[in-house]
Amino acid sequence: MQKLPRLLHFLLNMVFLNLGLLFLFRLAFWGYFSNPNDPVPVDMLLNSFYMGIKFDLRLVLLILLPLFAFGGFRIFSPFESKIARNLWFGYLGLAFAVVLLFYYMNFGYYAYLQTPMNATVLRFAYNFSTSMQMVRESYPVIPITMSLLVLISLYVWFLHRLLSHAALYANPHFRGWYKTGMVSTTILLILLGLYGKFSYYPLRWSDAFSSPHAFAPAVTLNPVLYFFNTLKNKTVGYDENKTREYYDVVADFLGVENKDPQTLNYRREIKQAGPYAAQRPNVVMVFLESFASYKAGVFGNPLNPTPHFDAMAKQSLQFTRYYSPHTGTARSVFAAITGIPDIELNKTSSRNPLVVDQHTVVNAFKDYEKFYFLGGSANWGNIRGVLQHNIHDLQVYEEGSYSSPRIDVWGISDLDLFREADTVLKEQDKPFFAIIQTSGNHRPYTIPENNEGFESIEHDKDTINKAGFNSNGEYNAFRFMDHSIGFFLEAAKQSSYFDNTIFIFYGDHGITGYGGEHSPEFENDYVLTGFHTPLVFYAPKLITKPYIDTSPASELDLLPTIAGLAAPGYVNTSLGRDLRDPQFADKRYAFTITHHSVPEIGVIADDYYFRMNANGTQKLLSHTRSENYQENRIEQQPDIATKLETLTTGLHETAKYMLYHNSHSE
Repeated sequence: MQKLPRLLHFLLNMVFLNLGLLFLFRLAFWGYFSNPNDPVPVDMLLNSFYMGIKFDLRLVLLILLPLFAFGGFRIFSPFESKIARNLWFGYLGLAFAVVLLFYYMNFGYYAYLQTPMNATVLRFAYNFSTSMQMVRESYPVIPITMSLLVLISLYVWFLHRLLSHAALYANPHFRGWYKTGMVSTTILLILLGLYGKFSYYPLRWSDAFSSPHAFAPAVTLNPVLYFFNTLKNKTVGYDENKTREYYDVVADFLGVENKDPQTLNYRREIKQAGPYAAQRPNVVMVFLESFASYKAGVFGNPLNPTPHFDAMAKQSLQFTRYYSPHTGTARSVFAAITGIPDIELNKTSSRNPLVVDQHTVVNAFKDYEKFYFLGGSANWGNIRGVLQHNIHDLQVYEEGSYSSPRIDVWGISDLDLFREADTVLKEQDKPFFAIIQTSGNHRPYTIPENNEGFESIEHDKDTINKAGFNSNGEYNAFRFMDHSIGFFLEAAKQSSYFDNTIFIFYGDHGITGYGGEHSPEFENDYVLTGFHTPLVFYAPKLITKPYIDTSPASELDLLPTIAGLAAPGYVNTSLGRDLRDPQFADKRYAFTITHHSVPEIGVIADDYYFRMNANGTQKLLSHTRSENYQENRIEQQPDIATKLETLTTGLHETAKYMLYHNSHSE
């Protein structure tokens, strides 16, 4: 058996050395900061250390990549050139010093703020002298500095020892198939270590937040990687003074009883049990991908694309003016679960590690089993952190959890997703709260071979376009989603859980663009087609009288309305409100935001739509029920314009503040 090449021998020992040191730092962090009165459960703790090692491995490999890439060339070899050896030792020693400094700072930062260090630490540099004085007065700076120097010196000494060992005992030359095999295997292992997972999506920071325990993510995270994960979000995006300026308006809008503009209290405790709470009904929330209202037959689409959804809607509590605050599925999931619109301009809030900790009304359903079903990976959009970190005891079913085959980039088909979900739900002997997120109504519009009798229909391009579809592929994918809904409901009716279940079907968002000849003209012209989706509450054994609500409704209102129907009571800290609460009957609005560099914000009221740029320019007030809806009525109706502008700005500023002040642990 041949020995390892000496460079690989040295690199492998370096990996183990660095992993061992980082593990000891992690162990010390856990031992020092763990709370014996609130310990991390053993299974969560083991998972935290396991994932932490994978984060550490990624960092170590990133540091060693230059040596792997260039150390094999004679001129750069630490074995062949004394100059190169000294340069490599200097680089590795400096890298270790930087990593060590991050770990020391993370200890101090956590001791100070009880949260892992992130890129907002850079704000202390703006008041450098004051910050340094605080550090000198709070921490033993000289002993810390001495320990840093000692550890760095020991580390460089170990490098010399490991290099000498590799020079003595490893293979100085390797050629032919052995060289090719070793290099190929090493590259493969490095790529695997950097990727971090055997799944479609790589290891991401949100994996660290898969535990709801507040301390577990701090144990898991690697301080260096987490700092760079949060670097794009280092500027806290809210203005407390502006939030306070609009506090009274927003607090009245939300029905806050204990108003306090100093503490900015938005907490509402709803103690009255919902009308169905005594039955402890199951709840099934179904995100329907890109389910624009204009595509549904119940909203007048002439091509009859949704016969199953239409039949269900006619037996349901139906909200015909329901709007997502924005387009984008990740944004929609965040808004639905937290009750706060995703006003993040840098990608999405689900991808912002600084706002992952959020209160959610889902937890009002105590002693319920909680499920989340997704055809692909919950690492998509870093949505795992929002869900698993905030919903207590959530069981996630995703790629790798199913027997059904993956059919495209989005995972298993919607039909198979519903089939798999029904299989799990019908085995439950406790009440459950389930979230099912479809994704098939999305390019590449794949229709699976195993489709339970679905048949595609073709129309000419003009017919398709007039109905609001761009292609027959899009049309049939939408029809297949409806077909899957019908399959799911028929399967559920055969299960014991059906009679005591409230099913909520709604679009995660619409599709921006022309909604067809049957779509309201003002929605086409003002691009509201991207926000308007159906919303139905279907429970034929509980909600026995179908009802159509035609007032504006928002995705932010979704969970408070569900809880208002079925929970024994709940705490609401969001911008959402129970759509059935009579105190809000005459002030129903839906907030909207379009994410440009200067976002366009607005509110949809009963008769009016107001919008403007967030900087106060390009204001529009449209009377949506008027034939002359295109007329800007800012000057003709200044009172209405001022009222809606104040509410729009207040909701926007409050949403920015809430993102950072809505912790699930508060």
